[in-house]
Amino acid sequence: MRKPLSLFLRVSPLFVAAIVIALLGVVQTVHAARTWPTYQSGSSGENVRSIQYMLVQRGYSLTVDGQFGSGTASVVKSFQSNNGLSADGIVGAQSWEKLIVTTQNGSNGNAVTALQRQLNAHGSSLTADGSFGPATESAVKSFQSSKGLSADGIAGLDTWSQLVGGSGSGGSNGDKLTQSQAASMLSNAGISVTSSGGCTDRNNSTCTSLDQIRRGTIDGVIAFKNASGCAITITGGTETGHASGTYSHWNGYKVDVSHTTCVTNYIHNHFTYKGLRGDGAPMYDDVSGNRYADEGSHWDITYY
Repeated sequence: MRKPLSLFLRVSPLFVAAIVIALLGVVQTVHAARTWPTYQSGSSGENVRSIQYMLVQRGYSLTVDGQFGSGTASVVKSFQSNNGLSADGIVGAQSWEKLIVTTQNGSNGNAVTALQRQLNAHGSSLTADGSFGPATESAVKSFQSSKGLSADGIAGLDTWSQLVGGSGSGGSNGDKLTQSQAASMLSNAGISVTSSGGCTDRNNSTCTSLDQIRRGTIDGVIAFKNASGCAITITGGTETGHASGTYSHWNGYKVDVSHTTCVTNYIHNHFTYKGLRGDGAPMYDDVSGNRYADEGSHWDITYY
């Protein structure tokens, strides 16, 4: 027996409301699944550089150097205030969600440059020219597939959340990289890696290995190179033969960098002298608390 039309009209709004509520719940669940790292004054690295690129894309003026200094903090506060957020100068989940510029094939500008650099940090070999062409689209799709995302080639919030490795404060800094991932990041940044044995096996002390190095360590040495303007050559990584301990080479926290006049002068002029280490090596700390120890032939650097 067919129900009267009047009954259908009474029930239908409730039915529609239920559907809307259910859909909203799905949207909220998807958004809740996105996590973002937190950055503030003193932070450094590729994710900070991405923040700066996005701010420039949105019309703000600042230097893109991968260093979260007072200038970047001031611009972040302006951005937050202009977007109805608490102007605390700290880039967390809400700021990321407002800040990211979605790009796709045909897009151009600083947001694309940020995307290309992030993709290179994850193993791609793109030219970071700010032009979103077929090669960038292919790299985005490959990255999306590797993270279980819909491979549509559009770099939106879900893709960016995975790129910056959101997992709470500090983000992906603790993530371990493969030899090829780390080597690609350093090569794209213009940093050389040498080895007395001409090898990359981390179980051979004559090699210079980047296998299982922390992304935060790679981000740190890239930021140091960009800030100092010095030529950087890494001579020690995660290979065996170094001192043990939690913050060790083997655990991915340290790199050895060749001792040059430029590197030494920059450290002496910009970092804080902290006295002598137990073995007599002079120690200097940067603004983030990373430690640079002068071992004579090279600088032993710890990125926490």
